Amino acid sequence: MLCIIFLNLIPVEGIITDRMPKQTANEWKMRDKRMKRKVAVVGGGASGMMAAISAAGEGAEVTLFEKNDRVGKKILATGNGKCNFSNKVMSADCFYGTGSVQVEKYLQRFGTADTIHFFEQLGMRVKDRNGYLYPASEQASTVLDVLCMELARRKITVKTQSGVKSIRKENEKLEIRTAAKESSLWDAVILTCGGLASPKTGSNGDGLYMARALGHDIVTPVPALTALRCEGDFWKSITGVRCEAKIDLVVDGETVLGESGELQFTDYGISGIPVFQISREAAYALEARKKVCVRIHLIQDSGADSLFWKERWERWPQETMEEFMTGLLNQKLNRMLLQKTGIRAEEGKSAVPEGKRHKLQELCHCLEVTVNGTNPFEQAQVTAGGVNFAEVTQELESRRMAGLYFAGEVLDIDGICGGYNLQWAWTSGRIAGRAAARKEQVQ
Repeated sequence: MLCIIFLNLIPVEGIITDRMPKQTANEWKMRDKRMKRKVAVVGGGASGMMAAISAAGEGAEVTLFEKNDRVGKKILATGNGKCNFSNKVMSADCFYGTGSVQVEKYLQRFGTADTIHFFEQLGMRVKDRNGYLYPASEQASTVLDVLCMELARRKITVKTQSGVKSIRKENEKLEIRTAAKESSLWDAVILTCGGLASPKTGSNGDGLYMARALGHDIVTPVPALTALRCEGDFWKSITGVRCEAKIDLVVDGETVLGESGELQFTDYGISGIPVFQISREAAYALEARKKVCVRIHLIQDSGADSLFWKERWERWPQETMEEFMTGLLNQKLNRMLLQKTGIRAEEGKSAVPEGKRHKLQELCHCLEVTVNGTNPFEQAQVTAGGVNFAEVTQELESRRMAGLYFAGEVLDIDGICGGYNLQWAWTSGRIAGRAAARKEQVQ
């Protein structure tokens, strides 16, 4: 039996053969380009650059809109210019907000190890300092530089000085309009323009305003990772003093948080990492008009009635109170505590009434100050609050507008000090970027 096989000589879609005319081959290339999903990323910070790189890695045609004259301004200010970009001790316990209960599953998809690998692939060496991760150069500019180089390698269009003012649905596309009244249509838009913290870097709440205008629920934003302003007329006398201490945040008489570390005294209150860690809870308590106090434990290793104090009072009975306090705490703190107790520095300690002695001991162990405010967003490292996590899918796509995604600080999730907020930027940017570039979206 003679078998004849007829070959279909019509080119298979997407395959360019040597037999195809040159013009036809170019037409196929142009068709492939037109079929790419067009993705706009609004905001050129950490999460925005990661989202853009991730979307481009999935084959999308990506444009990054940034209202500043350059991308990544906030990155340069992180970690005192050294950029603590992640942390090896990473868990959901380090995050707050409506997204905190879900953050673990996102970290499983792109966590610390993935972030290290990502930056090492970009050529950046990583330094591990007791679990806190930095670029080996100890320069935040290194992190920004390798990201910018990857934007260029991925052929991502970066439009600086192009602030986006509105997003709206236009048939099956999303239309964005810039401050210059330019409009363009996109298959997907990723909103990554941060919150309200550090407005000098460009974070002035644009993303939150646009999200609210589109009907999203916004959890009230407050400053986080910032200093606390306290009542009292003694702060100027101890400005600049640093000391190891334990602090407790007390709200309406109930202790809600405790932290230890280096405390810094300012002319208006308290600062330092322990204070930053409790500041978002203090801010929300103040927002709710609750009474907020901080108990400062300057001496933690001996109780008010311990042998330590008994021996100190009995030794050298002829010394003055200034001499008695010498070696106990910083000299400025010693003088402030004596003044608050009503004891003169030159007074002989044998002449000090027992009641004042006990009061002095108690203040050393528990100095309670009333908090009347936080530093404003201008001095805050991050924004607590943002787009409620109930408003997004597991791919960080809006439940109210298909094709709109969120990443980074614009969402209601914030972390403690130590690289956690930048890790959330990398994680959310990666997930949103990849999802926005796909044709089929997981709900």
